[in-house]
Amino acid sequence: MNIKIHPGEFVFVVGASGAGKSTFMKLIIHEEKPNAGEIIVNGYRLSHMKRRQVPLLRRTMGIVFQDFRLIPNMDVFENVAFAMHVVGANNREIRKRVSYVLNLVGLGGKARSRPSELSGGEQQRVGLARALVNRPSLLIADEPTGNVDPNMSYEIVELLTEINRRGTTILMVTHEHQLVRDFNRRVIMLENGTVVADNEDGGLQ
Repeated sequence: MNIKIHPGEFVFVVGASGAGKSTFMKLIIHEEKPNAGEIIVNGYRLSHMKRRQVPLLRRTMGIVFQDFRLIPNMDVFENVAFAMHVVGANNREIRKRVSYVLNLVGLGGKARSRPSELSGGEQQRVGLARALVNRPSLLIADEPTGNVDPNMSYEIVELLTEINRRGTTILMVTHEHQLVRDFNRRVIMLENGTVVADNEDGGLQ
């Protein structure tokens, strides 16, 4: 495959099970290494990246998972703040930034709730806030609507669209073709590990 995603784009990645979507994402975040070729993400050349550079690469991106991956014994604020503690942010900056992103995703009033007290859609919003809190230039959303109801799916993608409008590049893997049709963004379709369609004008064939 040969793909170039420009800063500020919103791209859907689609394909059947086994098409290569997960491998594609793992290559981008350096969980998998390519056998050949070149991968450049946010200025980092991944093909020959040293282990100590991997955390620096991942600080330039945020990742939203289908299964939320929240820490159950932490409240919403702490779950989001954890991502900032990891990179050494100070407490004042953490309080200000976490409050901002929680309000951005509509959870300002849920800061002290535990994940078990939230709906699936709210938990995914926490995951989105955590992915955004360190101001990534690239946000990768891996089936972010897979565990929420259809109405919440649209709200999640609308939130991603608003985040994209603010300048963050969005790369979203999904199997929900109706969402892709409705939001009309660039679509990359994979099949057996190759790109079979790259519609930059939006829509789904």
